[in-house]
Amino acid sequence: QVQLVESGGGLVQPGGSLRLSCAASGISINRYAMSWHRQAPGKQRELVATITSGGSTNYADSVKGRFTISRDNSKNTVYLQMNSLKPEDTAVYYCNVKILLLSYWGQGTQVTVSS
Repeated sequence: QVQLVESGGGLVQPGGSLRLSCAASGISINRYAMSWHRQAPGKQRELVATITSGGSTNYADSVKGRFTISRDNSKNTVYLQMNSLKPEDTAVYYCNVKILLLSYWGQGTQVTVSS
């Protein structure tokens, strides 16, 4: 059974940093592309960053140069390092993996950027 558990969210001031973690069980993350998404109140969920099984990364234009996705295969964990945070980054952040026709999500972790 695939499970994804996010952690690391919280309240941070504009310009601050947070590191989100996504601990996976039931799969070996080095076999799959993993991604982070976010959903702000009243908005659709959007893709933030992806890391492929080969280690290639891709980012939404809104976070390029500020966010970094990475993976520690030994810990079966994916990370999202978020720097220079802005109020518009406020959202619930979700980890995702797609395996064949199925999409698995974590429960999400709240990130609030406010002074």
